[in-house]
Amino acid sequence: MKIFYSKKKLVKELNGNPNIEFVPTMGSLHRGHLSLIKKAKNNLNKTLVSIFINPKQFEKKNDYRKYPKNIKADIKLLKKSKIDYLYIPNYEDIYAFKIKNKIHLDLFADKLCGKFRPGHFKGVVNVVNRFIEIINPKSIYLGIKD
Repeated sequence: MKIFYSKKKLVKELNGNPNIEFVPTMGSLHRGHLSLIKKAKNNLNKTLVSIFINPKQFEKKNDYRKYPKNIKADIKLLKKSKIDYLYIPNYEDIYAFKIKNKIHLDLFADKLCGKFRPGHFKGVVNVVNRFIEIINPKSIYLGIKD
């Protein structure tokens, strides 16, 4: 498993590979994440997992600060899962570029978590779009609530 902390190094490594299976996470991995990773690995392409706690998904800064961080345990689980790449970007890697695709949300964004956490779904869609623009994966694997 190769670990990347730099967008530039990751993009160079991927070199436009059209066969990347991508599983975005915010870390604190659990069985749901591992299930998605297993599905991604079934396609026999390269599997890339990201760990990025997206501040734009949190209405309250305190909730963002309190979000669990278990990077050592996450890396250990991912090594056992035998993924190809792990990307742990910083804020600038994700948000320091202008996106190509404009984001439009349906009224659904005001339901479920969006009802109690304004901006939550916009933050999720925005960061996933940015990852897609960086990685250009063949497939992306999201949990049910995403």
